[in-house]
Amino acid sequence: MKNMTDKEWKEILNEEQYYILREKGTERPYTGEFYLHKEKGVYKCAGCGSELFTDDMKFESDCGWPSFDREIEGGKIKQTIDKSHGMMRTEITCANCGGHLGHIFDDGPTQTGQRYCVNSASLTFEPAHAMDTITLGAGCFWCVEAAFDKLKGVISAESGYSGGVVKNPTYREVCTGTTEHAEVVHIVFDPKIISLEKILEIFFTIHNPTTLNRQGGDVGTQYRSAIFYHNDTQKELATKIIAKLNAEKVFPDPIVTEVTPFSNFYKAENYHQEYYELNQQEPYCQFVVKPKLDKFYKVYGDLLKK
Repeated sequence: MKNMTDKEWKEILNEEQYYILREKGTERPYTGEFYLHKEKGVYKCAGCGSELFTDDMKFESDCGWPSFDREIEGGKIKQTIDKSHGMMRTEITCANCGGHLGHIFDDGPTQTGQRYCVNSASLTFEPAHAMDTITLGAGCFWCVEAAFDKLKGVISAESGYSGGVVKNPTYREVCTGTTEHAEVVHIVFDPKIISLEKILEIFFTIHNPTTLNRQGGDVGTQYRSAIFYHNDTQKELATKIIAKLNAEKVFPDPIVTEVTPFSNFYKAENYHQEYYELNQQEPYCQFVVKPKLDKFYKVYGDLLKK
């Protein structure tokens, strides 16, 4: 979409959207449609429909424009130094279509310390409709996150820790095996686009669910195969799928995947998020993660985000 002509953009955008997205304009403060907007759902780029923010990332800043403290993961927003109007700021644009969104500042009041100051006209909004969440452990979370984050319908895939007894554990603590936590990926998805059944199918494809507390060379209870279900429907489906796979002897050994009620999720340190995407040349990524992802892309290529 970055190669579209001005004429083509004017055919799909209204006058205000074109002024802001393509001419880097700014709407008047306190006038935007989404300034005081509090409905649950997803905010998308008005130019291309790329999902940028969710309602839980939005906060009231009294700056006159919609404010968010973080973006949906996946490199959806690009940051560029902006020296226009005699100021030094950081511009944010849609990474997919290049549309101007606004600017980002380091004066946010939340834990991230960031304030994405965004023009309402650069966004569209899709109301929430029963988004679902599942938490899965399948060995090292770097690989699992990298796979699920690429799927259509997956809103977010965050690496973290679940199933243990220690609050707010660190990676080092989890690696000792004493916290009882598993490395997991916390997945928020749109069931209208991708079903839980398909997510669990992929889950059983991208790891070996028959090895207890181990995935390849990664050994320890933190690497156990686990499904942390969030409701009885998820539990019933997971149990049914495991029974079917065992009955059909899809794997040479019985499945040892733990099916446990979800109780907590502690997001892993920032450097673990999008680890493969940002560290593809690291040996572990080259020799462990990449082969798994290559297989995943080949089998599920039609389900990947464009």
